[in-house]
Amino acid sequence: MNQYKEFKNLFEEFYKSENIILDAEMKDYVHFRVGGPADILLIPEDKEQVLRTIKICKKKNIPFYVVGNGSNLLVKDGGVRGVVIKLKNVNGIKVYEDIVEAECGAMLKDVSNAALKNSLTGFEFACGIPGTVGGAVFMNAGAYNGEISNVIDSAEVIDSDGQLIRLSKDDLELGYRSSIVMKKNYIVLSSKFKLQVGDVNKIKDTVDDLTCKRESKQPLEYPSAGSTFKRPEGYFAGKLIQDAGLKGYSLGGAAVSEKHSGFVINKNNATAKEILDLIEYIQSEVKRQFNVDLHPEVRIIGED
Repeated sequence: MNQYKEFKNLFEEFYKSENIILDAEMKDYVHFRVGGPADILLIPEDKEQVLRTIKICKKKNIPFYVVGNGSNLLVKDGGVRGVVIKLKNVNGIKVYEDIVEAECGAMLKDVSNAALKNSLTGFEFACGIPGTVGGAVFMNAGAYNGEISNVIDSAEVIDSDGQLIRLSKDDLELGYRSSIVMKKNYIVLSSKFKLQVGDVNKIKDTVDDLTCKRESKQPLEYPSAGSTFKRPEGYFAGKLIQDAGLKGYSLGGAAVSEKHSGFVINKNNATAKEILDLIEYIQSEVKRQFNVDLHPEVRIIGED
């Protein structure tokens, strides 16, 4: 029973009807293509709607979860109680001089394209990351020897009291797949990235090269949440998993990718439980064989 649908009228005052979805099947909104229903899914169209929504949820003690593109998210089969706020439409991008300012729902590839069009270099590493600006700052996303901490200038966030504040690069405390945003459960609304003027042809060549590498090495033909595990210090997760003999190993519809062992994929209509059971099995085998702890990079929410 959806105990939160009675709060729908609170959001109808300032949301379009099509942007309020009761009992939304989360498998339709995340890259893993698994997950049960969210009681209320809201799709805001600007930062003011996001802020107002969160203030209502806090005032009424409604649990809420903020998601971007759903590219690094696993929703459990029982779904999510309360409100899920999906930020995909809060996606404005502005460029002035060597600064790119992007809202939380802007896709990283679109930010990369905006930088390219304005002959700005430094953001090429993110051209193939299938996430949003908000999620990227939250976890200090990175790829191909680059990460958000290298290019960010500041971020506009909603703090734990529901107040809007701006954090500098130092304030953000960006580390390997971590940030103050993650530690304190803040919500990113927008970010400024400081880049350098470069040669547009060289920037394009780099973007094309990285795109080719990603397409050739990652199992993009299957639903997944990207790299399943964080990189253990001194090791590579994918190599440990492969050396443990788990390349291609499957459990129900979930499998370790044959193409890249660092990816758990939804190979054949997997359930969230099958994916989670496979993640746990991989962790136990790598620990047993190599005494190395693997920690999930994917964010897990919801109920069993």
